[in-house]
Amino acid sequence: MRFGVLGPVAAWTDDGRPVRIPDLKVRALLADLLANEGRPVSADRLIDDLWGARLPRNPLATLQTRVSQLRRALEEAEPGARALVVSQRPGYLLRGGAVDAVRFRELAARGRAAADPAERSALLGEALDLWRGEPYADFADAEFARTEVTRLAEERLAVLEDRAEARLALGEHDALTADLADLVERHPLRERLRALHLRALYRSGRQSDALAAYADLRERLADELGLDPGPELAALHEAILRQDPALAPERPRGNLPAPVTGLIGRDGAVAEVRALLGTSRMVTLVGPGGVGKTSLALEAARALDPPGGAWLVELAGLDRGSRTGAADVVANALGARDDRVPLPERLRGKRLLLLLDNCEHVVEQVAALAADLLRAAPDLRILATSQEPLGIAGEALWPVAPLDPPDAERLFAERAAAGAPGFALTDDNAAAVASICRRLDGIPLALELAATRVRALGVHELAARLDDRFGVLVAGRRDAPARQRTLRAMIDWSWQPLTEAERVVLRRLAVPADGCVLSAAEEVCAAPGVDVLDTLARLVDRSLVVAGPRYRLLESVRAYALERLHEAGEADEIRRRHLAWNVALAERAAPRLYGRDQREWLERLDAEDANLRAVLDSAPPAEALRLVNALSWYWFLRGRLLEARRALERALARGGDLPGAAEARVWLAGFSLLTSDGTDERARRAAVRAAETEIDDPGTRAWTRWFLGFAHRGFGDLDVTADLVGRALEAFRAGGDRWGVAAALSVRATIARARSDLAAARRDASEARALFREQGDRWGGLHAAGTLADVAEIAGDYPEAARLHRESLRMAEELGLWTQVSFSLSGLGRIHLLTGDADTADALHERARRLAVAQSNLVAEHYADVGLALAARRRGDLDRAEAILARWLPWIRKVDGEPGLPLVLTELGFAAQGRGDVGRARALHEDALAAARRIGDPRAIAHALEGLAGATVLAGDAATAARLLDEATALRASVDAPLPEAERGDVNRVRAAIDALTDRDARRYSDRT
Repeated sequence: MRFGVLGPVAAWTDDGRPVRIPDLKVRALLADLLANEGRPVSADRLIDDLWGARLPRNPLATLQTRVSQLRRALEEAEPGARALVVSQRPGYLLRGGAVDAVRFRELAARGRAAADPAERSALLGEALDLWRGEPYADFADAEFARTEVTRLAEERLAVLEDRAEARLALGEHDALTADLADLVERHPLRERLRALHLRALYRSGRQSDALAAYADLRERLADELGLDPGPELAALHEAILRQDPALAPERPRGNLPAPVTGLIGRDGAVAEVRALLGTSRMVTLVGPGGVGKTSLALEAARALDPPGGAWLVELAGLDRGSRTGAADVVANALGARDDRVPLPERLRGKRLLLLLDNCEHVVEQVAALAADLLRAAPDLRILATSQEPLGIAGEALWPVAPLDPPDAERLFAERAAAGAPGFALTDDNAAAVASICRRLDGIPLALELAATRVRALGVHELAARLDDRFGVLVAGRRDAPARQRTLRAMIDWSWQPLTEAERVVLRRLAVPADGCVLSAAEEVCAAPGVDVLDTLARLVDRSLVVAGPRYRLLESVRAYALERLHEAGEADEIRRRHLAWNVALAERAAPRLYGRDQREWLERLDAEDANLRAVLDSAPPAEALRLVNALSWYWFLRGRLLEARRALERALARGGDLPGAAEARVWLAGFSLLTSDGTDERARRAAVRAAETEIDDPGTRAWTRWFLGFAHRGFGDLDVTADLVGRALEAFRAGGDRWGVAAALSVRATIARARSDLAAARRDASEARALFREQGDRWGGLHAAGTLADVAEIAGDYPEAARLHRESLRMAEELGLWTQVSFSLSGLGRIHLLTGDADTADALHERARRLAVAQSNLVAEHYADVGLALAARRRGDLDRAEAILARWLPWIRKVDGEPGLPLVLTELGFAAQGRGDVGRARALHEDALAAARRIGDPRAIAHALEGLAGATVLAGDAATAARLLDEATALRASVDAPLPEAERGDVNRVRAAIDALTDRDARRYSDRT
């Protein structure tokens, strides 16, 4: 919501629609609150301000009615805006919303602080444009507005004077004389205003008018106030009389062009370049072609204003064979055409700034000249733009980066709107604009070229055609240099001066999809007589290669270099080299993902992800099988299960009878099970069959049994999983495979926990965790720790459970194992719920749910959702609890595994009890009891019996309910897992109901007897 007081009091929605305030008193109330600028106004004062001596019958009630009307008017215009009118003792205040008076003061302060007169004038003008008339025009006579009206009027007058000073500095004296004349007539005794008017008149050649204006002021002051003009005004009068040269308008210094369009996204860079020029005499802006080096340099130079001026020297017209040298171009720009005095000597003692633009094609010549000039002229400063450093002593480099996405999109939208009136960023085109800006790397020139095509193509079609960017981006400005009129010309400008070795490395570096590390570059780009590292360094200096941990090309440079690669006939060979390097990397990484190097190699494979995807899509069948087998455990750890499944299916479809196909089929069986919803019996049978038939090697077969048992763990018969994992464990122990032993024990611990054999679960998980720690495998460690946390929770040791979950969460986040992160967050959520912090529990479960959805992991999503349902039922929100649980019921029935059918049914039964629906509650609890007995988990059976006891006592049968509770207690005791106090809420409620019913029946019996 926006409010206006710089004119009649008004309000608008954020999108500019006027807000109708229906009643004069309601508008007066709004004006009063605005005049107090967010401070509370007492009810008594508001009543006095609005009605004075003519009070309504019930003043306070009438005021409250007006407040309600104001809130309603704001709310009708913009939902939620009623909250802006706040009731706060002793009365009311207006909190929030944008007020034009506040904006006016902000712009005025920024304008006064601006060093550049043009910027100062623009900001002050923007502040003045906010005024629509006299402040509080429709309430100017009201007592509550009087002080604010006076203050605002004075502030406006001061800003008008400040802007007049800025305009004088810009040489706008002719226009200013007319603008100030009316203002002087309304404020004839204001001395600062008179001084500005006198200066404008004098600079416009109207000395006699200036003297007459001074005489008029002197008379008025004497007649009306009995005063003489102040000393500053008297001194100005004397200077006008003697025609002091200091009063004359300054001659323009320098030759910098005026900006035609605004510079977007570079405010911070401009300030930092200016600051750097304050400490360094030689600053070079480096960056790729089209990134905006010249625009940034010009903007930084305009504000420096050295006594000798700032001078632009355009060097793009020179080349290495030109007869005209860089010194001649500099001399011509400065107007120093007398070559009898050498340029360095001519600049000695001059305090000026040289802006040497586009040095890259004559960098050696410009470097030598700049060094000479800096030595000869100690007050000289040089700002250069180049695609590579000049490389001279004292040079400070400032890399000009592409625009970040928001600024790139703003630049594109503004330039597109200039050529296609009516164009604006909207929800419908935002994604297309973002894609264009991303694919053009945020390079301003490329974005401007693209913006010129919006009128003909629209943004969606333009985005779709960027694969042919060199054919599309061909319509630059006619007043731009030839090298900036098309995208191809922009990159040709950078290609031309390259040596043959630089061209070889650049075009070959285009094959990696997302850049590459040095070792890959040295293999892919190798050529006889070419030092790849040295050549890469030169290409980095030329701003054609982006350096960092990886060497990469901007997308447009890569597209250009790929064309050059095909022209050279090298494309097939370089792609073969790239494939070989990536296959070798994946196979080198695979065994290192199981130990203490796990994190390093996960990150290395993450960094190469785009390249691995690219080579996998085009690899011959044998290499594709090698890749998918090497990458499968990486995909598993990263939770990219569907991607792994699809990649394995494609590789096997092309090479099912080649070496490596059997291993790939095992991986596929496991991933098929992990990505199913658990209901695909064929996938489950295939997984078990693969464990026995695909692999001949005993060690590999043990690992196969473990992996497929692990994949089978969440679905179906636990005996199948236990058998696979048990046989794998025997083989791992026999073969001395300590990682395998840890992995098998870790899965066996989860089976024991599911069967409520908590001692065995704790024993196996502890041994597995110790072995994983010995191996340095954090994935395995956090997997075992999760089981230990579950056992601690069951025992009621919540601090230990929380500690283990936090430890697992930290390791999972460090490794980027987002499925495990989801489980750990849900585990922590359960502990917060049990310890009484339901809000934190909800936040943790919701984070876990979102991660699980992103990973397409139904088990993790279900686990998080059940946590949300548990919290909802405990706070009495039965609708939410039932909605969440009912959504999962069909899936859990089909899975028929450990994901928790008895728990969901029991929770739904308790919810039905909460509604008093005895029949539904009993049916759900009986269903839960049958499912728990089928799974064979004593704790699940006990929970179902407790629920059934609740339904039974609700039906009026206390004795049977008590027997059911006793049976549940005995079952929990049989597995040494009594119900912790924090989880006894339902049981205590049922027990209390049994006692109450028993007491009632006893009283009735006593009454009858």
